[in-house]
Amino acid sequence: MKLRKKVVVIGGGFGGLGLTRALASSSVHVTLIDRSNHHLFQPLLYQVAMAGLSPGEIAVPIRAVLSRQANAKVLLAEVVGVDLEGRHVLTREMPPIAYDYLVVAAGAESSYFGRDDWAQSAPGLKDLDDAVEIRRRVLLAFEAAERETDAAVQRRHLTFVVIGGGPTGVELAGAIAELATVVLSRDFRAIESDATRVVLVEGGDRILPNLHPELSELAAANLRAMGVEVRTGLRVTDIDADSVSCGSERIIASTVLWAAGVRGSPLCQAIGLEVDRQGRAKVLADCSVPGRPEIFVVGDAAAFVPAGTDRALPGVSPVAMQQGRFVARQISRSIDGHPREAFAYVDKGSMATIGRKRAVAQFRGMRLSGLLAWLAWLFVHVFYLIDFRNRIVVLLDWTWAYFAYRRGSRLITGRRLHAGAPVSAPLRPLAELAMELPTTSLRFGTQGAPLPPSARPLAPPPPPSRAPRSS
Repeated sequence: MKLRKKVVVIGGGFGGLGLTRALASSSVHVTLIDRSNHHLFQPLLYQVAMAGLSPGEIAVPIRAVLSRQANAKVLLAEVVGVDLEGRHVLTREMPPIAYDYLVVAAGAESSYFGRDDWAQSAPGLKDLDDAVEIRRRVLLAFEAAERETDAAVQRRHLTFVVIGGGPTGVELAGAIAELATVVLSRDFRAIESDATRVVLVEGGDRILPNLHPELSELAAANLRAMGVEVRTGLRVTDIDADSVSCGSERIIASTVLWAAGVRGSPLCQAIGLEVDRQGRAKVLADCSVPGRPEIFVVGDAAAFVPAGTDRALPGVSPVAMQQGRFVARQISRSIDGHPREAFAYVDKGSMATIGRKRAVAQFRGMRLSGLLAWLAWLFVHVFYLIDFRNRIVVLLDWTWAYFAYRRGSRLITGRRLHAGAPVSAPLRPLAELAMELPTTSLRFGTQGAPLPPSARPLAPPPPPSRAPRSS
């Protein structure tokens, strides 16, 4: 009996999951390894960050997706290296995993261009943890502004800076402006509807550089109509907990979001693959690694340069999905003794949503904007959600939000109550702070009346009673 070849896939994103599913009818055994147990629909991450959707609506357990695929196994583990000569994948949690073919689909992470210290003050948006943290910061900023009596401090809380004018930055900036003026304005009493300031900073000469200049200008005009300050040709030189510096200009803001750059997964370099300046593994025409025909890299982790060009394909989901299916075919062809093919990317267009009934899109020379582009954006994103239930829930959520002008996921999780980046020092216990108050403050209010029980500070708990020891 002929033994099945072992295919190990690192990463359950668009590329890795698409490849695994494409091998369902092949005579191979697939092991998919991911340090998260869910597949994430990254194009809608900003919707979670802006309280439009809940995390469970854009993510689905990988095991659930592959539960009926008999030749696939899922492992929750963190890959730390690869034994290239012995053909084993090394993880923290289990013994080495042997492979005949290895596919690296580990994705990408935010790049701060050598200033990783900025990450604490300006989080990027690459996974659900990032989205929940951004949602927490944005909502806490409004809460802090609501209870603030100092006008200058309130302005700082209501100033949001988004760095990066690509699709993610544009969508974040538009969503914050819409959240402030349409959704939250009726929920807060001390915040004026036009008090929020959103600044979109882009180092290039225009936002959405991957789109036609006409669409870039339309997007900028739409953002300005929503109250967003679009600042192009402005490079960030420093970020701290309270501000963003662009040369001599300093923008005071308690909430800063990063959407300016990405780099390939550090795993590519850690396992000894040759990478480009953005940390992406260099690959050949068949998406394999030079000198290692048994190793493929797909998606955001790969630097695939099409023939006749000098630029790598962008890190977007259509590239990852097409490369995943392509590599699955090449593995099957190699097993059957057929020569491999060269990958050819089919560009199906680009789009970005700006706000309610505002979007831009281009498809093979055709350019759309406004309501038509917005409806196209809705259809495409709902269609590509993997789980059928998620498609229905997302569509219902969006329909309700459209007609009710509401966001249903405005939850602040965690125990933090202050706006901005998390403080490094932990908050002191309430009982400890109460013990430092003057005695009169503990017993009487401002008018000399005893405080009600609900307003009295917590006292330290009494020491536990001990039963007498029996002789």
